[in-house]
Amino acid sequence: MTPLSAPSATPLPATGAALPAPTPDHARAAQQAQEFESVFLSTMLSQMFAGLETDGPFHGGHAEQQFRGFLVEEYANAIAQSGGIGLADAVARELIAIQEESGK
Repeated sequence: MTPLSAPSATPLPATGAALPAPTPDHARAAQQAQEFESVFLSTMLSQMFAGLETDGPFHGGHAEQQFRGFLVEEYANAIAQSGGIGLADAVARELIAIQEESGK
């Protein structure tokens, strides 16, 4: 099963056309975009967990509230690294376009 991806804003090159070689700037933009997506997902996921009670077999408390933030952050990192929701792709395309415009 293939993951769903967001529609591309830039058209793909014609069949047989060579793709541009990735540059260190493109790799850095992709990494920054993935980190941005991770922060965005962390914010969204933290809201999802905000209303949950910390009662349970271990009675939650302050320690569970502290570690919940770490757990949410790791969830967000895992989602972003496994393809995310398509936000990183869009951000990376925009970063690269801005870099190319400013380089002219």
